[in-house]
Amino acid sequence: MSRTEWDLSALFKNEQELENFTQQTKIRALGFNKTYKNRLKNLSASEFNACVREYESISQMLGRIISYASLKFAQDSNNGAFYAKYQNIYASFGEYLIFFELEFNKLSSKIQKTFTASSGKYAYFFKELAKEKPHQLSLNTESVLLKKEQTGADAFARLFDEHFSNLKFTYKGKKLSEEQILSLLHDKDRDTRKNAAEAFTQELKKHQKLLGFIFNMIRRDLKTECEIRDYKSAEEHRHKENKISQKSVDALLCAAQESFGLSHEYYDKKRQILGFDKLYDYDRYAPIEDKGEIFTYEKSQEIVLNTFEAFSPIFAKIAKQAFAEGWIDVYPKLSKRGGAFSHSAVVDVHPYILLNHTNQRRDLFTLAHELGHAIHQYLSRNVGYLLSDTPLTTAETASVFAEMLVFDEMKKRADKKAKRAMLSSKLEDIFATLYRQINFTTFERAVHAKEDELSLDEFNKIWIQESRKMFGKSVELTKNYEIWWSYIPHFIHTPFYCYAYAYGQLLVLALFGLYKSDKTGSFKQKYIEFLSAGGSKSPKELVSIFGFDIEDEKFWNTGINEIKKMVDEFKEL
Repeated sequence: MSRTEWDLSALFKNEQELENFTQQTKIRALGFNKTYKNRLKNLSASEFNACVREYESISQMLGRIISYASLKFAQDSNNGAFYAKYQNIYASFGEYLIFFELEFNKLSSKIQKTFTASSGKYAYFFKELAKEKPHQLSLNTESVLLKKEQTGADAFARLFDEHFSNLKFTYKGKKLSEEQILSLLHDKDRDTRKNAAEAFTQELKKHQKLLGFIFNMIRRDLKTECEIRDYKSAEEHRHKENKISQKSVDALLCAAQESFGLSHEYYDKKRQILGFDKLYDYDRYAPIEDKGEIFTYEKSQEIVLNTFEAFSPIFAKIAKQAFAEGWIDVYPKLSKRGGAFSHSAVVDVHPYILLNHTNQRRDLFTLAHELGHAIHQYLSRNVGYLLSDTPLTTAETASVFAEMLVFDEMKKRADKKAKRAMLSSKLEDIFATLYRQINFTTFERAVHAKEDELSLDEFNKIWIQESRKMFGKSVELTKNYEIWWSYIPHFIHTPFYCYAYAYGQLLVLALFGLYKSDKTGSFKQKYIEFLSAGGSKSPKELVSIFGFDIEDEKFWNTGINEIKKMVDEFKEL
């Protein structure tokens, strides 16, 4: 039987259990601090390994606490005070652990090498940790920054979430959530799309000062962080977290921007099919057939399960658990966070997926996307808490691949007219995941490059400037569209996150082409190996499992060529 709301009891059965566990965590964290602080250099290799295991165990305990609190908040933003309480606890207990990584990087290279060589599966963790040394500060400074986190960027991210989850958009006398109003942009009726875009914009306008202020504070906070930690640019930290080079990111952006013409070709063809003189921004997601098929959660669930079963029983088994065991919160609700995500939680529980299902075709693919994340997160549990978390660059791989599996399966069963509609929908998904995210990244580069606070007009101008690159003359961007930068959560929560979607999209298109041409049947085994490794290897190492080199600029064109094939097929139908 499918459940449609989270069952958080896998984390804690109730708040009393949470409180008891919190006290146990404090005792463990304090004990770790007293036992090991200022003593790492005197440990034997076996003692150091025991220390690492304890560090991982306590870190996971903290992860369990903050997962529960953050999920309660995502489910209902009225739980803001509850979330803030445990954010503070997380930060204060984290102070007892913060010395560990700093002290490791102060050890002599000889001791570091000895500990790393004897640490088994943790060797990669320590090799990567050593690279952080130039950007680490003194223990006292790091402790102060940890305490200040809750009143810095994190506080503004919370404000953004609380504010948006309570916004209502008036459409034909009804109060709609963000998800509900945006879903109308996919409606077959042009007036509905136009009026929905207008309603969304009019409500956004009322909040521009606040949203602009939040974004400026995020910019300032990141700028300060970069100055303190000696990062050369606003995005350098993100690339280091993602375990990739600036060169690789620049190559991705360059290859994607050089292929914007594919987007122009597609939208020109779509305009002709729809019979419009001009295609406006609110027409981007107009369906090219009037069928208006409804994808209920139950129907979407059945399609995804059948597709996963055909690809891998392992995928299907994990998905069935997710449906049956309360891993997924499905429908939009008052004060619930918008969008969708899969939260990895901790390795001895399971991931949690948030959806806002509105019975659209895109909701089917969102379900596949987030289940792909969850499968990736679940398979990587075996490498342990410290190594299970994947860099953003590979984190999007399983999600986008799962979408491609569902698309390919549905396409097989479609007639010519339906196939054209499906290709249209899929290409728009790819453009949203690739080109739109590239626009987001170049937009962020431009706004973070500014020294002073940006006015709303400056945000708007840069947004339109970057957006036009993707659409060219194929789509007319209206005056309303210029403020739509202000509802994008990634700009607030995780600056420079967005290129990871593009990275993952092109990687998946290359992998999917390899999968479809696989004659030996070895792809699936390699793919499970890839996902199960989590963050225990670099993206370069992981992708090399399939014979690809992400440092080779030609690699990105492999994925872009797959898009070209789809655009050509669409134009010929």
